[in-house]
Amino acid sequence: MLAKVFSGAVYGVDAYSVEIEVNAGHGEPKTIVVGLPDAAVKESSDRVWTALLNSGFAPPMGRTTINLAPADIKKEGPSFDLPIALGMLAAQGDLDANALAEYAVIGELALSGQVRRIKGVLPIALHVATTNCRGLIVPAENAEEAAVIHKLPVYPVDSLRSAADFIAGTYTIEPLRMDLDHVFDQRDHYEEDFSDVKGQEYAKRAIEVAVAGGHNILAIGPPGSGKTMLAKRVASILPPMSLDEALEVTKIHSISGSLAAHQALMVHRPYRSPHHTISDAGLLGGGSHPAPGEVSLAHRGVLFLDELPEFHRNVLEVMRQPLEDGKVTIARAAQTVTFPSQFMLVAAMNPCPCGYFGDKQNECRCTPLQIQRYHNKISGPLLDRIDIHLEVPSVRYQDLANAARGESSAIIRERIMAARQIQQKRFRGKRGVHCNADMRPRQLQEEIRMENDAQQILKMAITELNFSARAYDRILKVARTIADLDNGAETIRSEHISEAIQYRTLDRQMWQ
Repeated sequence: MLAKVFSGAVYGVDAYSVEIEVNAGHGEPKTIVVGLPDAAVKESSDRVWTALLNSGFAPPMGRTTINLAPADIKKEGPSFDLPIALGMLAAQGDLDANALAEYAVIGELALSGQVRRIKGVLPIALHVATTNCRGLIVPAENAEEAAVIHKLPVYPVDSLRSAADFIAGTYTIEPLRMDLDHVFDQRDHYEEDFSDVKGQEYAKRAIEVAVAGGHNILAIGPPGSGKTMLAKRVASILPPMSLDEALEVTKIHSISGSLAAHQALMVHRPYRSPHHTISDAGLLGGGSHPAPGEVSLAHRGVLFLDELPEFHRNVLEVMRQPLEDGKVTIARAAQTVTFPSQFMLVAAMNPCPCGYFGDKQNECRCTPLQIQRYHNKISGPLLDRIDIHLEVPSVRYQDLANAARGESSAIIRERIMAARQIQQKRFRGKRGVHCNADMRPRQLQEEIRMENDAQQILKMAITELNFSARAYDRILKVARTIADLDNGAETIRSEHISEAIQYRTLDRQMWQ
């Protein structure tokens, strides 16, 4: 007898339908899986056979053929265990094949018959919601993740027996509903807050400017100056995620398997901090079955690279495309996958190998050649994509001993959101431009208006401080953001340009 079960699989960040055909016939007891299965899918026949036996069902005694359609796309992972098991029961006549065909089913089986959680449930749920399926049967630990799609009935199951009884109509499972308002109530609560930072008012101001305009930032300072502490709090002042952004971010983390059990959505912007020993595939993504890397896991959030010169040169260079295009394309012989990667880069480095060049409290032991070699580890093209270079000095004792708390992240975030609203209005209808950092040369000409004093200061910076041509555009973009924070000033004034010039530390003569 032939039975059909509908399921789904992930390709990139999206999903597609998989039709599982199970034919139980006579002959030698054997199970054959076809349709380009990988090793995990091929092994499912052994897991399913044992799970059926331990769940009180009679496993197939004849030749069973399982086809995964479409047959020209490679199927990966153990998520087809549960639909294959239910398909076997229907093929043997133990389940109503017509009733089973009304649902989409995903889930991994343990040998005991328990249903285990899988990766990529959210993109599959989004896809199933566009089909004519009556509902989606998922592992209980993944149910909240799938239930954020309100128009799709989601039925959580914890065992093969409960799934089979539900299809047979002898066991009732109520579809799970999620209260998204309650989920999003948690998005403004961060463990890390800027009120914990002692002193460093100049650094906090620079970070506020960077976040307000979507600018990448590089913090330079001696060990212990608070660079990492500041970076950990950047995500807390980013504007709250919308539902669409939360779905984008959750899809990526669902595919990577980094969502916790029973987690519905990621409502906090991601903060990723990979170690400097990471490979280019780990940062960009890849593998025989392409998986998202750190630049994609940081989508809509913050990617923090501590000790930037310690990263391998080839690892830093692969970031140039995602920084420029906001996406990563990974090509393999059998497939090409694109992952989104729109993130804010926050990097940190010491001013020299020993860490104390320019520090007033400790003497630097490095030679000028050592310092130059250290800075040369960061290429010009990568540095070109970082708008703000921030000097973070050592914290003074007076600041450490001060019991007063600084501004909270919530107060800073309010100013940033006001500046972002100005930018959204300015760039409405302009494709690919959402904030000041995204401006192209045409937008710079259209949107930048400066007073005469500001023009003179910028001219002096370019000629006397030996700023490069690439620094010119960066200064204008940052100055435009500073003006937006200044009650939305339409014209860039001298104080705006002067502050923007201060954020180009690595372009100054003293570093060359």
